[in-house]
Amino acid sequence: MELPGTGTGADGAPSGDAAPPRVYLHGLGASSAPYFASCAAHSRLAAGGRALLLDLLGFGYTLEEHADAVAAALEAAGVRGADVIAHSMGGSVALVLAVRHPRLVGRLVLVDANLDPVEPVRGAWGSSGIAAWTEEEFLAGGWREALYRSAVLPQLPLGGAPMARGTVPALPSAPTLRALLLDLPLPRTFLRPEADGPVRGEDELTARGVAVVPVPGCGHNNMLDNPEGFVRAVAEGLRDVSAPGDRAAASPPRRPDGPPAR
Repeated sequence: MELPGTGTGADGAPSGDAAPPRVYLHGLGASSAPYFASCAAHSRLAAGGRALLLDLLGFGYTLEEHADAVAAALEAAGVRGADVIAHSMGGSVALVLAVRHPRLVGRLVLVDANLDPVEPVRGAWGSSGIAAWTEEEFLAGGWREALYRSAVLPQLPLGGAPMARGTVPALPSAPTLRALLLDLPLPRTFLRPEADGPVRGEDELTARGVAVVPVPGCGHNNMLDNPEGFVRAVAEGLRDVSAPGDRAAASPPRRPDGPPAR
């Protein structure tokens, strides 16, 4: 899905072709349009360039395959140096995208993305519980439990422990997603629910130039629970990290297994 943008900046002046496109990536089991369309069309985010709301591949793909598929779509759309706003597991894909296809990503906004590997746990929420099933078990009925949990979860109090945060196991012998984020030489913002408190390693993230922004009145699905707060946090995050000062100070990113795609 593509939104054309207004062609003007926030002050109403013509933006020309300089405004970077914005790319939105959804989380596990979701779709970008229902999650992002209303926020992407908000005057604070729609001002300027176009917005692309991309849906990821289905299940059974690696993060590299997801990232390369997103890259192919962006290449076909003529996108370079985009602002990538990515939720949950989409944040994992966005990190790998930025490492493997650096020319496509100009700034990165991760929305309550999990940066660390998790162990498969039977009965747990989110990816940890899904990963505990074998393929046969999932097809035989595990999918029903996953759907039930996803239906019950939105009724839980906002801001509690992020039980359904999209999590993925670390790639064998590869840098963790956290390490990729710390090393990326581009402006980075991490949004988290204010009520959850600091994310693990938040001081290190901040020290390494990642702007960590708490979003009030929301749980894991920031953009659905508090659209105005989400829009404000994204807009301010992009504004605050626009300066290129941190780029030179950051070390070159370490790549996941395999050479970068061209």
